[in-house]
Amino acid sequence: MDVNADARPSGPYQVRWDASRYRWTAGWRLVATRAVALVYLLYVVGAIRQNAHGVAAVLGYVGLVAFAAGWLLILHAIFFPLARFWSLWGLLAALMVLELPVAHAGGFVLAVFLTISIVARLGARSFPVVAVLALASLLVPPAIPSWKTSIGTAFGDVTPVAIPVVALAIFAIMRILQNNHALAQAQAELASLAAENERFRIARDLHDLLGHSLTTITVKAGLAARLGDTDPARARQEIAEVETLARQTLGDVRAAVANYRDVTLAGELATGRQLLRAVGITADLPRAVDMVDPAHQELFGWVVREGLTNIVRHAHASSCAIRLSASGVEITDDGVGGAAPPGNGLSGLRERVAAAGGVVDAGPVEPRGWRLRVQLAGPA
Repeated sequence: MDVNADARPSGPYQVRWDASRYRWTAGWRLVATRAVALVYLLYVVGAIRQNAHGVAAVLGYVGLVAFAAGWLLILHAIFFPLARFWSLWGLLAALMVLELPVAHAGGFVLAVFLTISIVARLGARSFPVVAVLALASLLVPPAIPSWKTSIGTAFGDVTPVAIPVVALAIFAIMRILQNNHALAQAQAELASLAAENERFRIARDLHDLLGHSLTTITVKAGLAARLGDTDPARARQEIAEVETLARQTLGDVRAAVANYRDVTLAGELATGRQLLRAVGITADLPRAVDMVDPAHQELFGWVVREGLTNIVRHAHASSCAIRLSASGVEITDDGVGGAAPPGNGLSGLRERVAAAGGVVDAGPVEPRGWRLRVQLAGPA
């Protein structure tokens, strides 16, 4: 549970922050995937070394380098128009076919790279092509007697299994990235909406606070000016009341601004209800918070924020519920029942609760799901 809400920008800046974070993360993953995947071309190098010599071997190495360069290029073409992608993919498929006479069965390792690129671009629609590649790697080597067993073909024997396994893995990874991107967009949109609602709220509160107070101050100040010569004692009384009212109004404005910045239980429940609806989780959340001790509401707001964030990120749940009492809050879900790796989010929450004299209880529940419960001193 590595969510650190304090480190995230809020308001209208969050949309750009989430988008830039997603682009950086996606780019880093893409570079790492390329670097790791290209190592497997060494199997093809070994196959060429064992099965070809002279000019044929040189041509095989040149074709392999061309294939590696083309595969790096096609990863960018994944996001380009489909016609450009198919052109590059067809060229890579032709290079694989040209490698087969010099690498023999080991050349079908290149089919794994073709599988990665086409599944990343087409998703489930690529499975017929993946099936053709797997069948070709299974049936072609035994049909050619001249392809003797070698270190290259030893890996080639695994290739018919590796192709569908890699296809399923890439399909799962792409779905996870798409879901995370959609979730980040939904969170950014909800944060922007919440910020807009807060701007309306603070404007309304300031209008209500200042409208009456400034009118009263203006009237009393004018009265004090008129009474200055005729009734100095009454004028001084009016000025003193103006000072008292001004200080009170200043305190009210500061309280309103502090409420605008700080976490509130009611605000987190409202935002959480929208977030859960956006990701398709059925929410059973309380509509009122008046049963909670006012001294605990900000802390419980942090609990709700952390609990719902972790449900959305880690639980794979279909429903969740929140129960409130005067000094306790409990969040449950019907997800996989496993916690995320320890991180700043839950650790920070434990520190907040401990400072308030309470305890945090987090763990799986039967028959499935997860529960986060915070209990402070006092009646449950």
